[in-house]
This record gives sequence, C-alpha cells and structure tokens, in this order.
Amino acid sequence: MRVLVSDNLGEIGIRMFQEEEGIEVDVNTGLSPEELKGIIGDYDGLVIRSATKVTKDLLQAATKLKVVGRAGIGLDNVDIPAATKRGIVVMNTPSGNVITTAEHTIAMMMALTRNIPTGTSSLKNGRWDKKKLQGREIFNKKLGVIGFGKIGAIVADRARGLKMKVIVHDPYFTPEQIEKAGFKSVSIEQLYQEADYITVHVPKLDSTIGLLNKAAFDQMKDGVMVINCARGGIVDEDDLNDALQSGKVAGAALDVFKTEPPGVCQLFEHDRVICTPHLGASTKEAQTNVAVGVAEQIIDFLKNGTILNAVNVPSVAGELLARLGPFLTLADRMGSLQAQIAKGPIKEVVIEYNGDFNDLELASVSTAVLKGLLEVSVKDDVNFVNANIIAKERGIKVTEATSTDSEHFINLITVRVNTTEMTNSVSGTIYGKSDPRIVKINNFGLELIPEGHLALIFNLDKPGAIGSIGITLGKKDINISRMHVEQDEDGVNNIIFLKTDTPIPNNVLKELRDLPMVISATLLEL
Repeated sequence: MRVLVSDNLGEIGIRMFQEEEGIEVDVNTGLSPEELKGIIGDYDGLVIRSATKVTKDLLQAATKLKVVGRAGIGLDNVDIPAATKRGIVVMNTPSGNVITTAEHTIAMMMALTRNIPTGTSSLKNGRWDKKKLQGREIFNKKLGVIGFGKIGAIVADRARGLKMKVIVHDPYFTPEQIEKAGFKSVSIEQLYQEADYITVHVPKLDSTIGLLNKAAFDQMKDGVMVINCARGGIVDEDDLNDALQSGKVAGAALDVFKTEPPGVCQLFEHDRVICTPHLGASTKEAQTNVAVGVAEQIIDFLKNGTILNAVNVPSVAGELLARLGPFLTLADRMGSLQAQIAKGPIKEVVIEYNGDFNDLELASVSTAVLKGLLEVSVKDDVNFVNANIIAKERGIKVTEATSTDSEHFINLITVRVNTTEMTNSVSGTIYGKSDPRIVKINNFGLELIPEGHLALIFNLDKPGAIGSIGITLGKKDINISRMHVEQDEDGVNNIIFLKTDTPIPNNVLKELRDLPMVISATLLEL
C-alpha cells in the first residue's frame, strides 16, 4: 500500500511509514493542484497539513484512496462530504497542538503588552526608544476569553497563574460548568464592557465570522487589547483597523488572517499591531505529536481497518458501515439542525428509535447525532471517537430509547434537545434506500431534504406572508430552489423551509425578520 505525504510532516512521522512493513511512502510537497491530481490515483493514503486542498475534483481522480489524514486539527481544506460519498475516511489529530496554541496566545499577549517586537526592531536599528515603548502590567487586569473549549480553557488557566482576573463567555457551556472550573461566566456584552484584554478561541463558522466587528468594538473599553490565535476572519480586519485608528483598541496580536498569507495588509501599518505567520501550532513538540499521531492512525487503518479520530465515519466494519451509512448521515444532520435552532446551553439529548432498523447496532447512529450537535460549537475538535466524551464533559445527559412501533414510517429517529431555555424535537427517516428526510419539527409535519443553504421561517398564516418573503429575496437576486410550507396544528402559524442557491446575507436576513407577518427567521447550513 502506498501513502503520499503532500505537505511538510515531522521527520519522525515519515520514518514511521518507512519502517512499517507493507507500507510504501512518497514525500512530494509543493505540488500544484494539477500535479497532485495527476498522481493521486496511485495512492491508498494521503497525509496533509493546511497547504494541500482536497477538493471534489481531486477526490474524483483518487481512485484507490482510502484515507486522508490531517496532521493537525483544521479540515477547512478538505471536502468532507465528497470524501464521505466516495467512502474515503478523513482523520485529524485533534489534541496534538492544543497546549502549543494556548501558550502562543499567552506569548502574544505578553509581547504586545511590553512592546517586545517594536523594542527589538528599534534597538537593532540603532535607536533607544525606552520612554516611547512604555508597557503595562497584566497583573490584576481582566482577560476576557471567548470560547471555553480545550484551548480557551488552557489559556484561562495560564492567565489565572499570571494573576489575571479571567472572565469567560461560551454559549455552549452552562455558567455552572465554567464556574466549576474556577472562572466567572459572563454574557458577551459584559465581556466586551469589562475586559482589558480579549482573546478568541472559537471555530470558524458562519456564526463566528466577523464576531469581533464594529458593533463589538464599540462596546469595549477604551484601550482594550485584542488577541486572535484561532482562525482568520473571526476578527473583522477592516473594523479592527478603524478601532486601532480611533484608539478604541490600544493594540492587537494576530497569528491568523482572513487570507493567508495576507500580502499587503493595512493592519501592518500600525506599530501597535504585532503578528506572526500562523505559528500557533508551530513548535517542535506539537509537530512531533501530530506527525506521530497521523502516522499511527493511517498505518493502523490501512493494515488493520482501525478507525481513530475520523470526522466522517465511526469505528465499525465496512459491511456494517454500508448499511448504517444513510442513518449516520440523517442523524448527523438532525443533530446539526438541533444545534442551530437551539437557544441556550444544551442540558439533555433524548434519542428515540421507532420501527424496524433490521437489527442494526444503533450506538454509532446516536454518536452521529452528538457529533452533528457538537460540531456547530467545536467543529474540528469533535469526531466519532470523542463525541460522547465531549458531551459528557459539557454536562449533557444523553438518553436512548427504542420501540418497534412507528405509525407512519418503517423507521423513525426522533431527537429531542432540552436546553436551559427551550425544548425542540426533530424527527427523520430514510426514503427509499438512502435518502434522508426530516419529517417533523416540533408540531410541524414536513418533508425536508437536510442539505444546503436553508432558512427556517415562522410566520403568520395569512395571505401575502409567503409572497412578501419571495419578493424580499427576489429583489436581492437570491433564488429559491426549494420551498416547503406547513401549517401549525393550531392553524395560526406556518413554518417555512427555504433552500436557496446562495447563502442569505445578514442584511437580507434582517429584512426578512422585519417583515410584518414574519415571527422569526433563522439561517441554517446542512
């Protein structure tokens, strides 16, 4: 079996492949997309980092490929749905660089506070700018941590050791969970208003792109310091530039950018901006960890069929996976839908199986529900191996129930999610042999294909309501490719699901919400 390493990988990982009997490894980095496409058909395994783009087009040429392994966490450069359709396992190494990234955040905060990069540059250029480069102490300052996942939690702990006051905002953790770890849980508004330093540790999602924007900066204290070692685009670079020019933001430390490499960037003109070229995971220890991890996982998969840290398939035999596949897809999307319509931290998930599932082992289907549910908040950190563990760590109670009774369907999966603020129920089934459908949301019966750019709209069941929605989207050249309308059991309200060819921008979403007969509108990505 042959493995291609197409991005730089720690020497220890390459050596592990070379020393493994039955595995032949080629290291060929810096290939153009066409060059990679021309040779990928010869390989059973592909090892990447962030440079290689594993597109649908590339996967179509990968006729022998069985596994893609990412030496690191982020999988934005992999078309996971296309890989899944072709039966290709996609793995990452989610814990290999957690400590390294957290430590880089602290290092960036300290360097920014004490003007270390500017001081180094000025001294090397023959200047002694001692008075000009006066810094500040971080002792007793308030650090606002947005995102309390693995990295955010370590940053908070390290900052506590530096005697900072740490406040945390994460809508997916209950205040009790954050306070049990020894930190104060606050709203995002309170964090903006109180923090002397703000660091973000959230995944890059539609909901987090531009999270720190003009509206956020306007709420912050004058002289706040901002650190982003998470993902480029979470901090709006144009709005940050304006906030630096006005003095609202006293300084920023950036390891990531909207476009990488960023090229000419207006932020680089500010002396109060320090930056590094995405070095959060770049330590010897981290690169060793991820190299060893990805090599072990791919070797074990190719030789023994063992699946570890896969983001698109559970650890089950191939024959069973073929039978479970449609249910896994359905369950994953039901979980994702639940996460996107929920408000407040999730307390409990109840998964009910009704009807005939042909004696399938459904534990992996329940795991797929949790994976879809958690991906909205932790994205690349969750997979089929750790979804249950992460749910437990977040205090989510998971209950399963089975019954052979199903009134209208051969088989039906119902996922009920209880949060601190609401309860939602979503039911789904498989049409034919492999087509997933959502057939009920709370009291609304429907027939929804769970994929693409969707909008969930609740509106009054009155003449003109649906027309006003179509006109609003039409004026913005947004095409509706599919619409499903269902009346509530009380006959007062409608539920509308729209699928659009392109995502609905936030300004258009606001217009929809402002329509007189629209009760609420929520954007969904499935």
